[in-house]
Amino acid sequence: MKRKISMIALLICSFAICLAAAADLTGKWQGVLNFGDMDLPLTYTFKVDGENLTGTVTSPQGDLPISDGKIKGADFTFSLDIGGNVMPQTGKFYGDSTVITSEFNGMKTHLKLTRAQ
Repeated sequence: MKRKISMIALLICSFAICLAAAADLTGKWQGVLNFGDMDLPLTYTFKVDGENLTGTVTSPQGDLPISDGKIKGADFTFSLDIGGNVMPQTGKFYGDSTVITSEFNGMKTHLKLTRAQ
């Protein structure tokens, strides 16, 4: 009986931690994407609603809406439409930072973001 109660308590704590992580992703995050000798500053604005993720990505060229966003615990996915080309994105939330991986034309990029001040 004691083991069963411990397992239930552990599951409840794990679920609460996942919800807290998802809620903490909401807000503005900044990073710089390196393309060879070019640096592209980016600001991601995320909004989490349950398992849905919405928002925008802002660059010097303007804003792009996030589409098809999903979040589950610390892992999330979304897509960006760049000039008619859909670019899938995967991310992992680490509390004080997040890392986004994208693939475009066979090239993978990794972008570390930190919370905007």
